[in-house]
Amino acid sequence: MFNIILFGPPGSGKGTQSEKLIAKYHLKHLSTGDLLRSEISAKTILGLEAKAIMDKGHLVPDAVVVGMIRSALDNNPSAQGFLFDGFPRTVAQSVALDNLLKEKNSEINIVLALEVDEEELVKRLLNRGLTSGRSDDTNEEIIRARITEYKAKTTVVADYYKQFNKVVKIKGVGTVEEIFDALRFEIDKRLS
Repeated sequence: MFNIILFGPPGSGKGTQSEKLIAKYHLKHLSTGDLLRSEISAKTILGLEAKAIMDKGHLVPDAVVVGMIRSALDNNPSAQGFLFDGFPRTVAQSVALDNLLKEKNSEINIVLALEVDEEELVKRLLNRGLTSGRSDDTNEEIIRARITEYKAKTTVVADYYKQFNKVVKIKGVGTVEEIFDALRFEIDKRLS
């Protein structure tokens, strides 16, 4: 099983590259947001617990999120690997994910970090805001706050995985294909 964590600030092209990586390497996409929505709509025990917490305006605790990831891993025993999106966001979540994967005789193989400078991100998001219908893509102040929050959250996770030599920074500027080729190069090095 080959497992990837893909990082990228808002506007870095992470969504586009995720789709391409999933198709190329036959990975299962694990987005914590999608998992939460799915568990809630299926009215699972974890979903009902998460909904009750969210309805009070609280963040869903790590144990619940890790439980949902455990379910996703258990429900996809033939997966060739997973692409983690939006998780982990803290060192505690990183350790929990590593422990969970170890139980499955697996690990995070690579952490890919798309890097794009802030001015380019702002330009991309404002441009996307013209057609996306997302109000958070039309306000430069909100965009910059999202980028700052992203950096604050992901730096600690990247630092955690750096100690295992798993973090690779990829220049997120160029054509979609050029960026995809750079991601593929790093993955293929580790697959061989």
